[in-house]
Amino acid sequence: MKQKISKAVFPVAGMGSRFLPATKATAKEMLPIVDKPLIQYAVEEAVAAGITDMVFITGRNKRAIEDHFDKAYELEAMLEAQGKLELLRTVQSVVPKHVNCIYIRQAEPLGLGHAVLCAQPIVQDEPFALILADDLIDGKTPVMKQMAEVFVRHTCSVLGVQDVPRASTGQYGIVSSNNLEKDIERVYGIVEKPTPEVAPSTLAVVGRYILTPRIFHHLENVKPGSGGEIQLTDGIAALMAEEQLLAYRFNGIRYDCGSKLGYLQAQVAFGLKHEELRAGFAEYLKTVV
Repeated sequence: MKQKISKAVFPVAGMGSRFLPATKATAKEMLPIVDKPLIQYAVEEAVAAGITDMVFITGRNKRAIEDHFDKAYELEAMLEAQGKLELLRTVQSVVPKHVNCIYIRQAEPLGLGHAVLCAQPIVQDEPFALILADDLIDGKTPVMKQMAEVFVRHTCSVLGVQDVPRASTGQYGIVSSNNLEKDIERVYGIVEKPTPEVAPSTLAVVGRYILTPRIFHHLENVKPGSGGEIQLTDGIAALMAEEQLLAYRFNGIRYDCGSKLGYLQAQVAFGLKHEELRAGFAEYLKTVV
């Protein structure tokens, strides 16, 4: 199996209903954390892992994502004419020149598993990264780069995981596992959103995956759940029956930007790291906390 991960899949077709009305006419993945949209942080993480092909599974009202990663001739010409060269470089560096952006429309919202299946014509028979932009993870070493190194060593599917409060297990896919080595678990079970009293552990899958291409076979064959949705967790459970599956306890701080509280926490954390803002923002926070 090819060991270098060159493709990343970004499912961005969701409605973002928890952020209405802000997401009525724009993608939730375009919500900014300070001065960059969530999807750009996700793409930068993939680029840091050596990934060159970004595959976006889009839906209606997602043109803003395509426009964001496209060349903006008029804007660039205006910035150059006004001598705003630093801003011009910022705009031009949104996507490095060696990176390809590919867009596939998911016609119906039939679940995360279906969104992943939509990427099959591009991914074909290669292992690939799957990144959910809602989960913003701040790692000294970008998390997907950490996971790509685990994949190179073990050449099997890898799930990014972290411990969550038992009361929160109903929000995640939860794994059963045995320790293999430092920060790496061998997974023998996975269940979607179990209630706290029946959850097999508190080790939750949080928006980062490296999957072998065999996942497509299983996603084509899993039985759809409620609303006709194809659950990625069901496909991973079937994959685990024939291939080794690992869970990696990544090094980094995760912000659940699919929730309003997590989104605000990320704004504060990244505001305090922002070179231009940190001093003034820290002073302001002292006046309100």
